[in-house]
Amino acid sequence: MAVSPGPSPGLTSAPGPALFTDRYELTMVAAALADGTADRDCVFEVFARRLRQGRRYGVVGGTGRLLEALPRFRFGDGELAALRAQGLTDRRLLDWLADFRFSGDIDGYAEGDLYFPGSPVLTVRAPFAEGVLLETLVLSVLNHDSAIASAAARMVSAACERPCIEMGSRRTHEEAAVAAARAAHLVGFVSSSNLEAGRRYGVPTTGTSAHAFTLLHDDERSAFEAQVAVLGKGTTLLVDTYDVEQGIRTAVDVAGPGLGGIRLDSGDLPTLARRARELLDSLGATRTRIIVTSDLDEYAIAGLMAAPVDGYGVGTSLVTGSGAPTAGMVYKLVERDGVPVAKRSEGKHSVGGRKHAVRRHDTHGVATAEVVTAGEVPARDGDRDLVVPLVRGGEICDPRSPADALTRARAHHERARAALPPEAFALSRAEPVLETVAQ
Repeated sequence: MAVSPGPSPGLTSAPGPALFTDRYELTMVAAALADGTADRDCVFEVFARRLRQGRRYGVVGGTGRLLEALPRFRFGDGELAALRAQGLTDRRLLDWLADFRFSGDIDGYAEGDLYFPGSPVLTVRAPFAEGVLLETLVLSVLNHDSAIASAAARMVSAACERPCIEMGSRRTHEEAAVAAARAAHLVGFVSSSNLEAGRRYGVPTTGTSAHAFTLLHDDERSAFEAQVAVLGKGTTLLVDTYDVEQGIRTAVDVAGPGLGGIRLDSGDLPTLARRARELLDSLGATRTRIIVTSDLDEYAIAGLMAAPVDGYGVGTSLVTGSGAPTAGMVYKLVERDGVPVAKRSEGKHSVGGRKHAVRRHDTHGVATAEVVTAGEVPARDGDRDLVVPLVRGGEICDPRSPADALTRARAHHERARAALPPEAFALSRAEPVLETVAQ
């Protein structure tokens, strides 16, 4: 498949996110302004009580998107008019929102790092009104992107260094498609079909043709000839519209033994891939790649391990988190004016106080535990601090272009995942591979 060179200049700003929130965030602010508690110094934490679907680790995704959105979280005339139209007419609230600029501090795990139950993925310190106003934005971004990144990481592991291509745009909301493509690239997917992900984040894009293009022509040969004429012999031809064996023979006849690849999108993929490889080799197309698609997930990819497959295209399972479309993270107040506070509800309790976290490693550099504490963690050889500064006084600590931020996060993820023990990559349900140790 042809791959684009990267990002395009001239990125335009997306609509502001201020109204992508829940009404009760604003009604809490209104009440706090009225009773004088809006300015209380508060600490909010984002964490997951458990990993989804019995998975062994999670991946922090979306931090870069959150930091992109934060400076645009403003209430201009249009937003304020929309609030009035919905019955939010409290003058004190509207005046406060008109002047709102986040002025607090945010710390968190670097994007691409791994998380476990109780990991303080993000910490927001700010006056109550400012901190609570960010709750929905923070959770909607991190829950979605972490879910996609966590599922995609399992697919990359199952592929065992064979390339994975994200192609799920038609299976989700248009903005979710862009975010999913970004999250997939974060954990190792090589490219995406989504052009906006290429424009915003520099994700390499790829694509050739669908069955409709073959059906448009009077016969398969005409379709292949047209595609090769425009995209060259290195293109990937979709050979299963009619008969796979005949499709392969026609593809090689049209493009020659230098044909870049064929794509299989239906049927018994392990069997078809073996037969396709044998046929391609017999026709002299020994370097022609075999790309498979068709409702793949991490289990289907693992099931193709022994098949002569050169790459995987993943759609629906990727953009839906492969059965876990949210990471289940929550945003909880844990400290007020320096005093720890905690929720005690059965099954939904929280731990008061601002947390610190390190990942403990053995002498070989293999991760052994996630240590989370409300105090400073005593230094020990092999410990890696997990919480890093992201925002200070409302200003982004390390501003980068969206593409550069994603590149850095991708590299960080590779390092973090490389330190996991081998059992982390098993697909069977189990407890988290690292225990979260509270000290």
